[in-house]
Amino acid sequence: MRSPVRGLPLNDGDEGTDSTPLLQGSPRAEAAVVCCSARYNLALLAFFGFFVVYALRVNLSVALVDMVNSNTTLAENSTSSECPEHSVPIKVHNQTGKRYQWDAETQGWILGSFFYGYIITQIPGGYIASKVGGKLLLGFGILGTAVFTVFTPLAADLGVGFLIAVRTLEGLGEGVTFPAMHAMWSSWAPPLERSKLLSISYLGAQLGTVIALPLSGIICFYMDWVYVFYLFGIVGIFWFILWIWLVSDTPETHRAISPAEKEYILSSLRNQLSSQKSVPWIPMLKSLPLWAIVVAHFSYNWTFYTLLTLLPTYMKEILRFNVQENGFLSALPYFGSWLCMILSGQAADNLRAKWNFSTICVRRVFSLVGMIGPAVFLVAAGYIGCDYSLAVVFLTISTTLGGFGSSGFSINHLDIAPSYAGILLGITNTFATIPGMIGPVIAKSLTPNNTIREWQTVFCIAAAINVFGAVFFTLFGKGEVQNWAVSDYHGHRN
Repeated sequence: MRSPVRGLPLNDGDEGTDSTPLLQGSPRAEAAVVCCSARYNLALLAFFGFFVVYALRVNLSVALVDMVNSNTTLAENSTSSECPEHSVPIKVHNQTGKRYQWDAETQGWILGSFFYGYIITQIPGGYIASKVGGKLLLGFGILGTAVFTVFTPLAADLGVGFLIAVRTLEGLGEGVTFPAMHAMWSSWAPPLERSKLLSISYLGAQLGTVIALPLSGIICFYMDWVYVFYLFGIVGIFWFILWIWLVSDTPETHRAISPAEKEYILSSLRNQLSSQKSVPWIPMLKSLPLWAIVVAHFSYNWTFYTLLTLLPTYMKEILRFNVQENGFLSALPYFGSWLCMILSGQAADNLRAKWNFSTICVRRVFSLVGMIGPAVFLVAAGYIGCDYSLAVVFLTISTTLGGFGSSGFSINHLDIAPSYAGILLGITNTFATIPGMIGPVIAKSLTPNNTIREWQTVFCIAAAINVFGAVFFTLFGKGEVQNWAVSDYHGHRN
């Protein structure tokens, strides 16, 4: 049994007060058991939910290879000759699926359309979740994405405009998921268990990528690309049924929670949650700790999307090896990140609960490792010449170290304003979606000739942005509940 929870005074401008995670005056409560608990059951269902979210997001990038007539883009191939061609044995696989005459620009619009929907619902999703709860919002967001995924083959058959519209609608549905989940954890996650519970929840995103990439490739290889969308869409619908049946917005409304667990959760969150009806938008937007998260989130995602979308292109166009031909290899970096998130969540909570590290100290250390580490290995990937094996190693290390960020700035919203965590995540994720929209465009403009030197510039820019974000968060991030986020706040106390 964990030792009794201790208290933390409100933020009065003195960072030294952040020695423990809770507010002064909170009743002491023994930690409720973990096994079969309602809060860990919620984390497990959220885990599978975000597994579905990312499986639905990445499946198109693999299926698109089989959806497009290879002769359409052959003339546009600008592969560099700096590195020797890899000898890849020709494989003959099932090619019964219908193929479309989409050029490279059209494919770019198809892949990017998701983000145009995704960015729109971030802040509205957080606001709605703070008002009505995150259960239905997250559930129907994923359900909508799953249903539209099932209709993807039909949309492709009707025309590229229909497919882009469907992908945009999928983005709209997924845009509410992270803010809604953060809003739910503001009512469910005891401060000393936040890192573990949120890490478990969002681990599903990494595992969804790890499994969806190779599985989509296998389905395309042995069956037909249409089954990629049918399979993952049906899995999403099945998850929705379980979510609606088993989950509640708050501990008070849960049908099967034990009295001891309910008391433990409610007592640990007492004085951290605000009872005011209106959202303090002005103090919130003037809060420097919030903008520290915004900068870190934007910077982290710039490198994340560089690794997700551009490094495979680098290995194809420069190193002359198509990573998409080996789904297991392309999934390896995300498996490393998945393992790192498991370990970092446990380590972060142990540092706070057992070693008495302050919340902000833990968030800073994990953010620095999770942002500067990937930056170093991203730059290294640009200076390895034509060594494909080393490129995979650096990519894996870079993405693995990025997993530390899940216990750093990524959950800092719940530290500074539990009541408005969903809204805060909506704000930060809105800015953090921009790199996915403009990063590839900028990289393409910087690499007209696909030379190693041009790609070194791309990687160095991404790394510099990541380092800047890490330093900015270290300087201005906070770990305690902000005055404007509690019910006794008045306008003159910002």
